[in-house]
Amino acid sequence: MALQDRLDAFKADFEAGKAPYHAPPGIHPLMERATAELIASGQARRAIKAGDRAPRFTLKDHNANDVSSADLLARGPLVVTFYRGVWCPYCNIELQAINEVLPRIHAYSANVLAISPQTPVHSRKSVRENRLAFPLLSDLNGEISAAFGLGFALPGYLVDPYRRLGNDLPAFNDDPSWTLPVPARYVIGRDGIVLYSEVNGDYTRHADPGDMLVVLEKATAKA
Repeated sequence: MALQDRLDAFKADFEAGKAPYHAPPGIHPLMERATAELIASGQARRAIKAGDRAPRFTLKDHNANDVSSADLLARGPLVVTFYRGVWCPYCNIELQAINEVLPRIHAYSANVLAISPQTPVHSRKSVRENRLAFPLLSDLNGEISAAFGLGFALPGYLVDPYRRLGNDLPAFNDDPSWTLPVPARYVIGRDGIVLYSEVNGDYTRHADPGDMLVVLEKATAKA
């Protein structure tokens, strides 16, 4: 099943209140409002995009190891996905879909990593529960997501509903600011230039990971 079909199926169940997706009353219109406002803000258009130089970074992975984008790019292209957190089922579905095409990505000598504002202990849970075979890096305080132009503050009217859902972001991220990255996915060439970008203010929508394979094939052919 295509990634967007999986996301749409989950969304239908969540909005219908099917077990185990019991959301607080009235939260769906608030989520839709917040998504519409983020899209209307134009932030996705201002974020790093194809043709731009990607910011370099070194972050701790879920096992507290340093991971350097420069080191990985010395070996081949790099796929980077910005992930909101273990509490976001849409984001988990997206990571699972990337994991499924990982052997095909590796066939192009490319590596994959995910970046999240959550702490390493929650990233370990993400890796374990989603059975990921790639690292999940902790962008504490959102410095790297901000460098990519992706960081934004959750609207105040969503704070209490999120807490009622169990999504206490200060606890997950060890950060009181209630900030998140706009969901985004990049393919970065060995020279640090972004070859592919997908930035969407609607966290329920994602391009299929297979779309990146054509980009990786071209990058490999030029190498």
